[in-house]
Amino acid sequence: MKEKFALVTGGSRGIGRVICIQLASDLGYTILINYHRNKEAALTTLKTIEGNGGKGEIIKFDVANLEEVQTQLNEWQKNNEDSIIEVLINNAGITKDGLFLWMKPEDWSSVINTSLNGFYNVTNHLLKDMLLHKFGRIINIVSLSGLKGTPGQTNYSAAKGAIIAATRSLAQEISKKGVTVNAVAPGFIKTEMTENLDEKSLKKMIPANRFGESQEVAHLVSFLASKKSSYITGEVININGGIN
Repeated sequence: MKEKFALVTGGSRGIGRVICIQLASDLGYTILINYHRNKEAALTTLKTIEGNGGKGEIIKFDVANLEEVQTQLNEWQKNNEDSIIEVLINNAGITKDGLFLWMKPEDWSSVINTSLNGFYNVTNHLLKDMLLHKFGRIINIVSLSGLKGTPGQTNYSAAKGAIIAATRSLAQEISKKGVTVNAVAPGFIKTEMTENLDEKSLKKMIPANRFGESQEVAHLVSFLASKKSSYITGEVININGGIN
C-alpha cells in the first residue's frame, strides 16, 4: 500500500503551519511541508507534528517558479515511488498592500505570481496522479478580499478572486474522477499577517465580535480533506465570523 501524503504550500508558519499539524493529527497523512525561505520555521512545524506522533518532511520551492516546482516535485516523486500526494492545500501567498494608483508593477506581479500562478504550478503538476488514483482533495486558501474586495489590496483581491473562479471551473472538470476542489475564505484570523491590525476597531464589523483562530480554519480544511466531504466540490466556504 502506498504511503499517503498531504502537501501544504507555505506550510512553515501561520495558518499553513496549523493546517499541517491538524491534517497529521486528524487524518494520519504524512505531511509534506513546503517552504520558500524559512527552513527553520518549516523544521519547527515538522518537530511539532512529530512531537504529536505524526510524520512529515520538508520540501523547499518557490510556488511562483514553475521550473523549481517541477524539479523539486519530480525529485521527490523519484525518491518516493511508493507514495502518493492525495491532498494538496494551496496556502502559499503574499501581500504587497497599497493603493492601486501608486502600486508598483513588481508589487502587482509578485502577488499574482505567488498566489495565482503558484496555484497553477503546483496543482497542474500533481493533478494527473490524483486522477489516475481516482481520489484527491484540492483545497485553495483564498480570502474575504477575493470575494468582497478590500481597499489597498487590489492585487491580492485579484489573485484570490481568480483562484475562486478557478476552483469552481476545475471542480466541474474533475469531480467525476473522485477529486474534489474547494476553497476556504478566511476573514480576520489571528496570524502574523494580522497582528498589526487594529483588532479592537475591526471586530465591530464582525457579527461574532472577534477575530478567528487559525485552528478554526484548520478544522474546516481537515474536514474538506477527509472522505467525509466527498459530495462537496466547487464550493467557497467562508470562515469570517458572519461578515456578509
